Amino acid sequence: MFPKATTLGELRKAIEAGRIPHRPVKSEIRENLIQKIRSGEPLFPGIIGYDDTVVPQVINAILSRHNFILLGLRGQAKTRMLRALTTLLDEWLPVVPGCEIHDDPLEPICAACRARLKAEGDALPVAWLGRDARYVEKLATPDVTIADMIGDLDPIKAARASLELSDELTMHYGLVPRANRGIFAINELPDLAGKIQVGLFNILQEGDVQIKGYPVRLPLDLLVVFSANPEDYTARGKIITPLKDRIGSEIRTHYPASRQQAMQITRQEAWSERGGLELQLQIPDYVREVVEEVAFMARQDQKIDKRSGVSQRLPISLLENVISNAERRALATGETVAVPRITDIYAAIPAITGKFELEYEGELKGADNVARELIRGAVATVYDGWHPNADLRQVTEWFDLGGNLQVDDSLPAAELLSRTGQVQGLHEAARSGAGRKASEPLLASAVDFVLEGLYAHRKIGRSSEGQFQAAEQVRQRPSRPVDSLNERDLPLTGNKKKYYN
Repeated sequence: MFPKATTLGELRKAIEAGRIPHRPVKSEIRENLIQKIRSGEPLFPGIIGYDDTVVPQVINAILSRHNFILLGLRGQAKTRMLRALTTLLDEWLPVVPGCEIHDDPLEPICAACRARLKAEGDALPVAWLGRDARYVEKLATPDVTIADMIGDLDPIKAARASLELSDELTMHYGLVPRANRGIFAINELPDLAGKIQVGLFNILQEGDVQIKGYPVRLPLDLLVVFSANPEDYTARGKIITPLKDRIGSEIRTHYPASRQQAMQITRQEAWSERGGLELQLQIPDYVREVVEEVAFMARQDQKIDKRSGVSQRLPISLLENVISNAERRALATGETVAVPRITDIYAAIPAITGKFELEYEGELKGADNVARELIRGAVATVYDGWHPNADLRQVTEWFDLGGNLQVDDSLPAAELLSRTGQVQGLHEAARSGAGRKASEPLLASAVDFVLEGLYAHRKIGRSSEGQFQAAEQVRQRPSRPVDSLNERDLPLTGNKKKYYN
């Protein structure tokens, strides 16, 4: 509810009556946090997987009235956590209207507001500032200056008002003073030059800043928070030791601990609810699981730089691309239902290769080949969970006896089912995962999953060039240099075909 006090006199009465709270920002956030904990409200909506790890540490930092830093690799929701702190601020804050630093009408700190209070007294107008306007965020870059962060003298302001440069009224406020009575966040702190980090010492320890050339210390009311990659993991810069010493709490973030948590995050963030094309979209759970498992395997792969990390943005972008490939197939074939298949994950390799940095071995192999290996390994892992006790000897025997199957990755569901119907036991195995009453597009996706699962476990071979060979012959194929392209692992996109043999 919007407060009704419009003058300083009315505001004083409301504060004395207890209708409007008046307290420092860290106490405000602490008290609102306590109320939320007691009422059982969610503290950080949209943050998944941190309930037992990061969130308790953030709560402890706030209860301790600490400035704090979130340390973690890319894509670990650090910025989202910091922005969610605004939910712990009061809905409205009384300020002196027109003041650049959101001065408290009862205790102004800037010269102009003090002069107004002296001249107008209890008739001083009061404005109200919303909680979102009390959050100031700065992405640290090497070109940031002290003037940007703290402030500087303003000769133009002095000239216009006919003031001496030494006059306090000629100060130009930087981002930190403009965040007064709110939250100030710095992202990627190590990228901030060391001499600029020194400029933050006072605000963290003494709670004030001194603007260049003025013998005036402004006692700011701030919660200061930071985010950064772990210092040892970046060559761009570092957090200087005296600054680290002044930060109250250092909190480590992490990637999702389980595939289910990761699926929740991707379901929440990915653009999967699409409309306007008159297409119904159905995403099988095993497709979602394989997408997430690709990221999990990438974080463990020796060919990928673990220090850089593999962002949760990988499965988000990957799922969006997988859905788009299914849409493209449905539009081209005239189907009304788009169901992603495992084949679509191979077609979405461009959404993978830009999301990780390779070690030397990975550079030799190539990003595309590394991505295909990740997909193949992810399919094998997920397949074991969906078909742990499946007896697929009929399917593998059909191929071992000389059977071969040509499957175009752009085939409509009906055609794919028609071609695979000759493989004994294949459709039955697919229905065990898709359900007995599955529609044609869902069953076609499930059939593709079984074939890809068998290929991932090397029980059948696959070639994009139509070379029909048994799995045993494929395994006996002469090895090639690690930087050459394996035809069995070519991307299955466009008009290329895949063959199971």
